[in-house]
Amino acid sequence: MEGEGKIEGFLGIAVIGFLAQIIDGTLGMGYGVSSSALLVSMGMPPVAASASIHTSEIFVSFASGVSHIRFGNVKRDLVRPLISFGVIGGIIGALGLVKFPAKEIKTAVGLILMCMGLLMLYRFIYKRETAHSRPKIYSPAKLRILGFFAAFIDAVGGGGWGPICTPTLVLTGTVPNKAVGSVDLAEFFVTLAICATFYFLLGLGNIYWRVVFALLTGGIIGAPIAAFACGKLPKRLLGILVAIIVIILSSRILFIR
Repeated sequence: MEGEGKIEGFLGIAVIGFLAQIIDGTLGMGYGVSSSALLVSMGMPPVAASASIHTSEIFVSFASGVSHIRFGNVKRDLVRPLISFGVIGGIIGALGLVKFPAKEIKTAVGLILMCMGLLMLYRFIYKRETAHSRPKIYSPAKLRILGFFAAFIDAVGGGGWGPICTPTLVLTGTVPNKAVGSVDLAEFFVTLAICATFYFLLGLGNIYWRVVFALLTGGIIGAPIAAFACGKLPKRLLGILVAIIVIILSSRILFIR
């Protein structure tokens, strides 16, 4: 009976990893935030939950990035600036999670995300000429700032890279599927930096390896399915779905403690 309970627990977490990656790989966000909510609600300490989630994301984000490249969802001139300062922000955020409380930071981020989600929803529902229909010259400097801030929040909160990067890119003119794919590919490198910091500060004893394996198993299975769906969904519908997920996630940050 004890063995059955362990199997059920593994399968349950694997299903969560699969569903979280379907959402994340299709809409560019949701894996870390939803997984973090599950693990913390099960009684796992926030630092250990974040470390375990990011460990699984090393493998899941790699599978997702490769899948998005295969289905043509990546814009390389977005990826490089996001990675360069995203790695730095992730390391500083991991240091901050271990040393300082993050309640005020997360509240501010929740408010920002809510405003972004509502603006996206308005643009894609009520504007005929939406953001994705206009050409855009990207500023590498602004992309670096975006990568730094998103990675910092991701490390502090166990999730946040996608919810911050994806809607920002869409609002500034990126085709939604290109925004999702580019953010997912860059996430691999940011996650690697965050995990290395956690391992250096905490060692490997605070990581729940059984949880990690369950999450990455489900996530890797879901990655190519999500990348395929991302490339096939109509751009306007994809933009609306991203906006709705941003609003839901920001509501969770603001109202669920």
